[in-house]
Amino acid sequence: MRHKSPRSFEKRQFASDNYSGICPEAWAALSEANNGHAPSYGEDRWTAEASNKLREIFEIDCEVYFTFNGTAANSLALASLCQSYHSIICSDAAHVETDECGAPEFFSNGTKILLAPNRAGKLTPEAVREIVEKRSDIHYPKPRAISLTQSTELGTVYSVAELDAIREVAHKLDLSVHMDGARFSNAVASLNVAPKEITWKVGVDVLCFGGTKIGLPVGEAVVFFNKELAAEFDYRCKQAGQLASKMRFLSAPWLGLLTEDVWLKYGHETNRLARMLAAGISVINGAELLYPCEANGVFVRLPERVCIRLRERGWHFYGFIGNASRFMCSWDTTEADVAALLGDLKELSS
Repeated sequence: MRHKSPRSFEKRQFASDNYSGICPEAWAALSEANNGHAPSYGEDRWTAEASNKLREIFEIDCEVYFTFNGTAANSLALASLCQSYHSIICSDAAHVETDECGAPEFFSNGTKILLAPNRAGKLTPEAVREIVEKRSDIHYPKPRAISLTQSTELGTVYSVAELDAIREVAHKLDLSVHMDGARFSNAVASLNVAPKEITWKVGVDVLCFGGTKIGLPVGEAVVFFNKELAAEFDYRCKQAGQLASKMRFLSAPWLGLLTEDVWLKYGHETNRLARMLAAGISVINGAELLYPCEANGVFVRLPERVCIRLRERGWHFYGFIGNASRFMCSWDTTEADVAALLGDLKELSS
């Protein structure tokens, strides 16, 4: 079989924040960890330092594990909350429903996902209560956990008040709370609060903190605020192929992000550029912004001819939920990139 040559782009793209490379801070930390030998399987100093740095940032003693990707982080975390006869409640736009290829069900040996209609990408307390109270017989998969995507797949952010309302209903109904934080950095930057204010203080039991989309080469951090739920999680990681033998190359880049709040700096900057893009699109004839721009994504409905011609000019972006075109800003996106995209959009829409 002949393989095509790897595609490279002449300009930075807006299709996904996964398109971007490694941020310089993470690259430097990775390079530093590549000197000499170090203990394997997470017994190295970089893994210990990164774990302690996360405890400092969240201002709580928590259990920390590093996985290769978000699918494993989310799926194994949810499996630790549930038995196979349990169910997980999430919005129908949640990442664990739309983009994990059934992995949460697979790794939990069959735990069922129960869907609620989303409100701007979010799950509501009313929807949770309705699902739980709809049935309580033994023939129904018993609700055991809630999964929240923060920021959401539609670029919106759960406020502190919204999370607190979900915490209240979760507590009353004896439900654990999982947070898929693939873009957690953007949510913290958007809300301008301490990380604890939208995690353990509002009842989140486990957070899957995303690093890949904010400048890491690979890797997510699974942070258990409820340490009892982390029992034997290391075995889950090993069984699922998520225990890195050279763990320092997963954890060391985190030190580059976590030191001096680099992760938050990139969160603020990507959000700012997304707002700039959204403001520019809002005045373009024929373009309709579909959701509030609260993180680093812009969702817009464009005429089909404009989408076609944008792609002809070399722009890459995703067609997304709700007939939208999605434009994501990355840690390395610049104002010039935004201006170039807006220039083509204005010209093609005129």
